[in-house]
Amino acid sequence: MADFSFRTRETNLKRFREETFDLLVIGGGITGAAVARDAASRGLRVALVEKSDFAQGTSSRSTKLIHGGLRYLENFEFKLVFEALSERSHLMKTMPHLVRPLPFYFPVFEGDRNSKTKVGLGMWFYDLLALFRTPGFHKNLSREGFLKDVPFLKADGLVGGYRYFDASMWDDVMVVEVLRSAQVLGAAIANYTEAIAPIWKGDQVVGYRVRDRELRMGQAKQKPEFDLKAKRTVICGGPWTDQLGLKMDPNWRAWIKPSKGVHLVFDWKKIPIPGALVMSHPSDGRISFVIPRPDLGAGVVIVGTTDGPTPTNPEDAKVDEGDIEYLLKLVQSYFPSLAITRDDILSTYVGVRPLMDPDYGKKAGAGGKSLQKVSREHHIEKIPGGIVVVAGGKYTTHRTMAQEIVDEVLSSWRQDARAGKCDPLPRIESPHTRSPVNPKAISRERTASEVWAKEKAIQIPEAIWDRYGAEAIDLHEIAHRNISKSAEAKDGRDPDGFPWLDAQLRFAVRNGMVMHLDDFFRRRTPLYLSRKDHGYPWAKRLVRVFMDEMEPGTVDAEAELARLNLHS
Repeated sequence: MADFSFRTRETNLKRFREETFDLLVIGGGITGAAVARDAASRGLRVALVEKSDFAQGTSSRSTKLIHGGLRYLENFEFKLVFEALSERSHLMKTMPHLVRPLPFYFPVFEGDRNSKTKVGLGMWFYDLLALFRTPGFHKNLSREGFLKDVPFLKADGLVGGYRYFDASMWDDVMVVEVLRSAQVLGAAIANYTEAIAPIWKGDQVVGYRVRDRELRMGQAKQKPEFDLKAKRTVICGGPWTDQLGLKMDPNWRAWIKPSKGVHLVFDWKKIPIPGALVMSHPSDGRISFVIPRPDLGAGVVIVGTTDGPTPTNPEDAKVDEGDIEYLLKLVQSYFPSLAITRDDILSTYVGVRPLMDPDYGKKAGAGGKSLQKVSREHHIEKIPGGIVVVAGGKYTTHRTMAQEIVDEVLSSWRQDARAGKCDPLPRIESPHTRSPVNPKAISRERTASEVWAKEKAIQIPEAIWDRYGAEAIDLHEIAHRNISKSAEAKDGRDPDGFPWLDAQLRFAVRNGMVMHLDDFFRRRTPLYLSRKDHGYPWAKRLVRVFMDEMEPGTVDAEAELARLNLHS
């Protein structure tokens, strides 16, 4: 994989100022990343800007699952489930370092809305829609069989249940991997670069005024704001879609019905569950999950999610006491013998799902659905100026959704070209996004590298192999090349679950476009997520490593530490 660092960013900013692109993508979450990769794979000249860090919004705050959506069958969203299950199979093959099979347990209790027979039919249908391409077929569990697998589950009223399979994933890292792939294909990408206002030429938008939010020492002659020229623009703003829409049109009608999703994180030793567990809240029937993640740090369990209204500005979404109490009571009711309390919570996080408003396009006051009934299907639409906007969607189907978005861009481009509003399309190649985003991460490459390492008597921690695939060899090189100035030698051992922490930071700076220390703590590793101390005892050590990696004089250590605490 090519360099994807702060130096890459500087080169891309220079390209932004000097080139005219075929497509500008606004938004550096999973949708924007996938659109950039798809468009670049077709030979389009692509620019992508993100006002904060990549995946800083919803795309780093999901339930971290790749799944077909068993519960969507109740809403008869068969097409969505079929597509998602197909993509689940594809992602497990092409991103084995990020997407891994995960068993799920679905308990059925006396008096549940869905009987065990009905749930069983759903399981058969789920495997059928997957065309039986699944890590394992569902299994009918008796009451005794269920309690054998999950002995601390409440036994009162338990009828039995089922075990089936979906997958877990690293959401924020997946975004960076897709962006790295887009960069290899020729896209110019920069985080901390904000799209301020569209540039109009007649009735067409021909680019955006953008602002570099990270001008550093030595760049004083550069103006922070400049025009980025692009023939077409796609807005992938997630929960910020309506805010970006208002910049286009003061009469913009809201697209999004956002939903706030809160998650609690516990130590896996506190809830030693062998697979994810599906829970139904007794008060509203809302489905939540208990998800073991042994691959995150020393091992955690994620509990979530909620559905609730959000503030107008998604950045103002917070974890409220009511959210914590809602999930905590649910976990306590399912695992009464574990005596789980608030003190057991390691961390919390909140994401805003950019669900498409089901009443969009209807008359005002036409009624609506509850938030948990809003479809996860996406909506793509061309708006005045030739801009294409997308809302909604599922993480699992990001690749196929991107294909649809780019198809819409090209379709509207052809229409405008025929009308004489713009130049004809450039030569377009067929997309090849079914190829792995990171060829070094596929199983074949990892196995070959493990054999090589064994022949060379090179010892690499299993956690590094699991996270980086064949790039674990690169981590080994980084770790041993910098061993003489390793901060670890001065400050003691790495935190549990984070081997070669200094090398992981150096790798992230060089290959993950880390611009601030908190980018690494929060979105390149689960350091903040998986520890009650959030990794802060290692912050001073890591800031020295960070300063060593960045250009001399461009990092203020105290400011980086203050920023890390500010964003707690």
